[in-house]
Amino acid sequence: MAMNLGTGGSSQDPGVMIDINTTPLIDVMLVLLVMLIITIPIQLHSVNLNMPIGTPPPPLEQPVVITVDVDFDGTIYWNGEILQGPAALNEKLTSAAAMPVQPEVHLRPNKLAEYKDVVLVMAAAQRLGVTKLGLVGNEQFVR
Repeated sequence: MAMNLGTGGSSQDPGVMIDINTTPLIDVMLVLLVMLIITIPIQLHSVNLNMPIGTPPPPLEQPVVITVDVDFDGTIYWNGEILQGPAALNEKLTSAAAMPVQPEVHLRPNKLAEYKDVVLVMAAAQRLGVTKLGLVGNEQFVR
């Protein structure tokens, strides 16, 4: 702390100046900031994974693929065959889920199909235990 005490006595002399010299405080804070920046380790934005080397063996059997199409008017096709309502869809999905090795169910909605029709098929598949469900033909939805 610095104080400027004048000789006093005369009224033309400036009064007592009481100011804190903040320069050393700022210098110390800057040194601490630089030390903190230097000592923090560099953050890497990657995750190191130990990936297997080589190619995996081909599957012994090709999976059975079932294609479910949803047309623009809500018509559901099972491998090209028209299904008559949700009950027929549930029956087909139940039989597919009961197989020892579940087939892959490829769901191909038409670009003009309503969302509720596609979600009806997906919800029924989930409810009935179909685990291999995939959406096919999504490139048609890219603008």
